[in-house]
Amino acid sequence: MKSEKAYPQDLHIHTTYSHGDSSVAAEQTVDLVAAIAHAEIMGISDHFEFVATDAFTAYENDLRRNGMKVGVEVDGHAWVGDAASSPVDYYIFHCRDHREDYRSVDILLQTGKPVIIAHPNALATRLERLPPECLIEINNRYVWRNDWYAFYQPFIECFRFVISSDAHQPNWLGQSAARYAARILGVTEHLVFPEVQG
Repeated sequence: MKSEKAYPQDLHIHTTYSHGDSSVAAEQTVDLVAAIAHAEIMGISDHFEFVATDAFTAYENDLRRNGMKVGVEVDGHAWVGDAASSPVDYYIFHCRDHREDYRSVDILLQTGKPVIIAHPNALATRLERLPPECLIEINNRYVWRNDWYAFYQPFIECFRFVISSDAHQPNWLGQSAARYAARILGVTEHLVFPEVQG
């Protein structure tokens, strides 16, 4: 029987744990995202700086209770040391075109956990400077920020690609624009946790 869920995975979703992000709607709770269940595999990747301290245990417990993967979105090199020692399943990483950020990618990769480079077209990430082990995101929120075809096309044979929503609000829980771009590019979606899908 075919699943009724719209997408195989979505690992870039925010909730009210990202309390300092003004784009996150008050209704965007973990429970609501779990109830909408738009993807087979869902991971929450709230901003690390908002969950890094006392909130992390509650954050992790809340996600695991709802059957979600535990991720964090790490905003550049300043947070990488702490993020690398956190008990997460994967990282969403902001890699701007700075030497320290490219070095930080290597630190995260050394954890052995998946490292997804967040909306690189919106952050001017130079994909040629990234190791091939990185997963490259095509993101529903930011794919239209520039000439996405010219940005991604030279690298479609160099990396594995992840499609995500970057949802901050319930009505953002979709991937149609990102999937359109991936289809035009001829990108095959990489499933980060295929064992969960059986």
